[in-house]
Amino acid sequence: MSFNFIVIPHCHMNNISRLLRCPRSLYHYIHELYGRKIGDDQRQSIVRHLYLPGAHRGIWNAQALSASKSLILCESLIDAMSFWVTGHRNVTAAYGVNGVIADHWQAFEQHGIKQILIAFDNDTAGNDAAVKLAAALVAKGITPLRMVFPPGRDANSYLCQVAEPETAFALLLESAVPMQDAADMVALARQTAEPDTVSEPASPLAADPAPSVTPNVVCESGDHGELRVSAGTLQWCLRGLGAVKAGSVAMKINAQVLDTQSGVLFADSVDLMSARSRQSYARLAATELGLEEAALRRSLGQVLLALEQWQQRAAADTEPRVPAMGIAEREAALALLQDPYLTARITTDLAACGVVGESTNLLAGYLAAVSRKLSKPLAVLIQSSSAAGKSSLMEAVLNLIPEEERIQYSAMTGQSLFYLGETHLQHKILAIAEEEGVRQAAYALKLLQSDGELTMASTGKDEATGNLVTKSYTVKGPVMLMLTTTAIDVDEELLNRCLVLTVNESREQTEAIHALQRQKQTLEGLLAENERDYLTQLHQNAQRLLRPLNVVNPYAHQLTFMSDKTRTRRDHMKYLTLIQSIALLHQHQRDIKTAAHRGKTLEYIEVTKEDIRLANQLAHEILGRTLDEMPPQTRKLLLLIQQMAHRMAAGQQTLREVRFTRRDIRAYTNWSDSQLKLHCQRLSDMEYLLIHGGSRGHLLQYELLWDGDGDSAHLSGLIVPV
Repeated sequence: MSFNFIVIPHCHMNNISRLLRCPRSLYHYIHELYGRKIGDDQRQSIVRHLYLPGAHRGIWNAQALSASKSLILCESLIDAMSFWVTGHRNVTAAYGVNGVIADHWQAFEQHGIKQILIAFDNDTAGNDAAVKLAAALVAKGITPLRMVFPPGRDANSYLCQVAEPETAFALLLESAVPMQDAADMVALARQTAEPDTVSEPASPLAADPAPSVTPNVVCESGDHGELRVSAGTLQWCLRGLGAVKAGSVAMKINAQVLDTQSGVLFADSVDLMSARSRQSYARLAATELGLEEAALRRSLGQVLLALEQWQQRAAADTEPRVPAMGIAEREAALALLQDPYLTARITTDLAACGVVGESTNLLAGYLAAVSRKLSKPLAVLIQSSSAAGKSSLMEAVLNLIPEEERIQYSAMTGQSLFYLGETHLQHKILAIAEEEGVRQAAYALKLLQSDGELTMASTGKDEATGNLVTKSYTVKGPVMLMLTTTAIDVDEELLNRCLVLTVNESREQTEAIHALQRQKQTLEGLLAENERDYLTQLHQNAQRLLRPLNVVNPYAHQLTFMSDKTRTRRDHMKYLTLIQSIALLHQHQRDIKTAAHRGKTLEYIEVTKEDIRLANQLAHEILGRTLDEMPPQTRKLLLLIQQMAHRMAAGQQTLREVRFTRRDIRAYTNWSDSQLKLHCQRLSDMEYLLIHGGSRGHLLQYELLWDGDGDSAHLSGLIVPV
């Protein structure tokens, strides 16, 4: 019996350059011969694809891998040749359905292939092999797509069937189906102990095309902000993208196109959103590269689509991603929120994260952070002298909040808040390292805290006409503010909107901090560091489980609050919000109730007496200091001066007869001279100290005019309902 054959030599990829220089040496580097029976005998027993005996080696058309980041991979070489004759040069072949060998994988990695279009036969063997290959490609970071022939057809038989092969194969290429979902199912089945529990999709080829994947087009970001697009054998380099906004009516860029087959390059400016500009560019590029103008116009359209998809992905990447929570992590976080001693647990965990003492401040800061999910969140200002630990206090609280729900800045300009985006701050924490860094933006911060929304009218150019128009910028809250400062004189309007937390600056606290710093150098410190990472992740997961529910206080009518000053109108709201934050934190320990009103179903939880009792305990210290007429550090110095004056009097004279200098205060308190100058001047202005002498070389002495009996931080008038 006689057969007709097509015999094609098959060479190793590393020898291509030598063969091109010296064709006579071909027989030295042939690694494979491929034979294809092309007779009329259609019996299934006939072996139609023939190779040399032994292991397969080499890659056909290896130079195509360096010409394009997208590659067509066929089941056999006769199929690859079918693509070749229709004008598609970025094509190679496997050695059958399971014939992707090590040489192929090496070449894919060496040439940085990003996308492979699997052109296997549309039969059972070809489809099964395509799904398995897609899973392997995804594991290597390569995007797989499936070119779907008519049922039972392969590339060669399809070529022989159609009347216009070039058009038919071009449509086949454009309609290639992404196989990411099918690849994920295979990977999941391999990882699952019981494969029967994972049902495979009925037809992986029927999956909807992913909008971000374009067949035969690969996008990569360059090192200098440019976008590189590989579309078949054409490689594009787009520059000037920084001035192009997503969704703009004009998209003027510099486009450089390289034909990898001829090595000819063309570059010019083009407005991709203008059909006239694209047509002019395609005409000039076609003349320069020696290609058809229609092919350049089609490629420009692919570049436009790729650029828009790249802009969408870039915008999506700027949004923080919420990490997936495993079952064990979710159960641990839920167990934390359901702990009956939750607030004590929070204080203990914060201490384990490296903050000594400050239990009241830490708990108040944590509850303020929880209030971000309320309609009227709290604001916190941490005030202390330099190096006292205010930044450590803020960082300890912020580290327990998910990254996607907090925004941290070192400084802000006066107009920066208005350009953050309409919903960029909603139900998030805006933390700023130093209050001095936001003095220019203080007005915007005050409005955002009070009104929950910022609106600004500004002049800008209309993108369509270029005329100057008035544009409105809106930033919606609510947002929880957290600031730190070393300043004594803080803007009063900002101060009365915040809970003021003061850091413990006593000698005993300093000794405790030193002990902790030494403990961190030991093995126990290393283990504590690892425990801190666990606790941080645990609390972040717990915060993600909190929902922004409504909070109803059934005891609201029984509550009381001091009313001797007008500013208590705001402080009273802080007190009520503090109660709401405590209730919201315990939402997984409460029944979620519903109320129907005007066609809406409202979900809410109720405040308990324990919530009010804890809020009163915190309010006595936190709000008591906030309502004080002098800053906390000044109040503390006044108390120290009172102790010193009593010791100096020692029962032999009255306090009004005691005279002391700033040097005496410095020796007793160990405060710096710059601190004492500032605070003593404030006490003198407020008539707590009386100055004697100090002019014309006389010694400056002070007299204590205050006969108070302790710290006035206690907030009177709070009750617990019965």
